[in-house]
Amino acid sequence: MSWRVVSTCPAFTETGREAVQSLRRAGCDLTLASGVPANDREKLVAASKDADAVIAALNVYDEGVFRALPGLKLVSRWGVGFDAVDLEAATRAGVIVTNTPGVLDETVADLAFALMLGIARRIHTSAATMHEGAWSQQWGADVNGKTLGLIGCGRIGTAVARRARGFNMTILAYDLFPRDEARELGVQFVPLDELLTRSDFVSLHAAVTDESRGMIGEQQLAHMKSSAFLINTARGALVDESALVQALNKGQIAGAALDAYCVEPLTQFHPLRHANNVLLTPHIASLTTDNGRRISEVAANAILDLMNGNAPKFVVNRDVLKSPALRAKLKDSQT
Repeated sequence: MSWRVVSTCPAFTETGREAVQSLRRAGCDLTLASGVPANDREKLVAASKDADAVIAALNVYDEGVFRALPGLKLVSRWGVGFDAVDLEAATRAGVIVTNTPGVLDETVADLAFALMLGIARRIHTSAATMHEGAWSQQWGADVNGKTLGLIGCGRIGTAVARRARGFNMTILAYDLFPRDEARELGVQFVPLDELLTRSDFVSLHAAVTDESRGMIGEQQLAHMKSSAFLINTARGALVDESALVQALNKGQIAGAALDAYCVEPLTQFHPLRHANNVLLTPHIASLTTDNGRRISEVAANAILDLMNGNAPKFVVNRDVLKSPALRAKLKDSQT
């Protein structure tokens, strides 16, 4: 049995050599189509024509895309977030959606803490002046002994908490489902307003839902200390970017370090690029070569599992496993 597999994920192409080989050894007709913009549905459909499975970056999969790809059985997300995929539409279409949880937790936590240190000690502006040939010493802020607020304290937030313990930080968290592991680390779960008021650093690690979209807006930023910093390595949609720009330029907060944006790539003239004391990175939280190999392997294994008649390990829309539409597709692929 040979499946047509399409990857629209540049990271899979760049770091997944072993995963590519495993798919091809299994008989997959694999196409690496890494130049498909996340929001370009027409190019996505054209690249994925006749695909049985796709390895997806942040591409949008909605009702129209599933209708245009009737043979599609699996969307294997390279990474954790799946907010670009309409899960209900996928289930109706008989398409399994998977992701790669747990693989990138420590890598993302590393960057979150690096951004915290970087913005606090103004490493970004100090480095820029050095490259310009100047010698401009700048005052920063301590991290050791300060208060860290985690909005979302799942696997990644808990990994950040472990790092914060080494810096003698008081750790607060806001999460609807507190984890015992986080409590054991000394994390105190508090209401959001209290977290914002008390924290010297606020780090976002929540998923995007209808309830969390834009959860950090004008009102929440006004609750933060004028000496506080915002860090976002989760999703740009959690933040009202216009409100954040205003808060930075008015000095309502001391700074922000961002790796995720409402629209990516961030446009050349986006106001965030010119806001006061903001450290920007281009969504690199999971991008280490070691982690890339791990994620690529998990993403490819989801396809290999389904090809071999087994349910993939990390199915997001589990109701689809009972779907007659999926069973019909799998039966057709075996004939």
